[in-house]
Amino acid sequence: MDAAPHRIEIAPNCSLSVKGALLFFGGTCFGSLGVAGTMASLGLWPVLPFAGLEMVLLAWALKVSLARRRNSQTITICDRDILVESRTGSRCVQVVFPRHWAQVKLRHPASRLSPSRLVIESHGRQCEVGDFLTEEERRGLAARLSRMIGRINESPTLA
Repeated sequence: MDAAPHRIEIAPNCSLSVKGALLFFGGTCFGSLGVAGTMASLGLWPVLPFAGLEMVLLAWALKVSLARRRNSQTITICDRDILVESRTGSRCVQVVFPRHWAQVKLRHPASRLSPSRLVIESHGRQCEVGDFLTEEERRGLAARLSRMIGRINESPTLA
């Protein structure tokens, strides 16, 4: 009899709400453009385009940050298969691995400033999971997945 599948849901920590982002952006615009307007009234008008560009870049960064809230991954581990569903906005990609032949690898970073990479791989295919996690969270997920999936040619019980 097959054991119940185990499901792991991971998503980026995006604590900034849309309302909070609008309040932050409005306050920053008020302060920055207020100072730039004051300087322009004193004859230092070249400050205005730079302040405007600064606010455009801030708006873009906030938009990218808020869009990240829609990203998530679901890892479903059954007796026979491992299903990884990666959602980015409205796009969903599914990758299936045979559990018996799959392995979990935490790849070391290319440089000290780069994060490690957590991948599930089997038969020459691989899928990166948890790229939005912190290093500590990624190590914890790697340990948990290793216990559940096992090594190649191993399939620990899921009970």
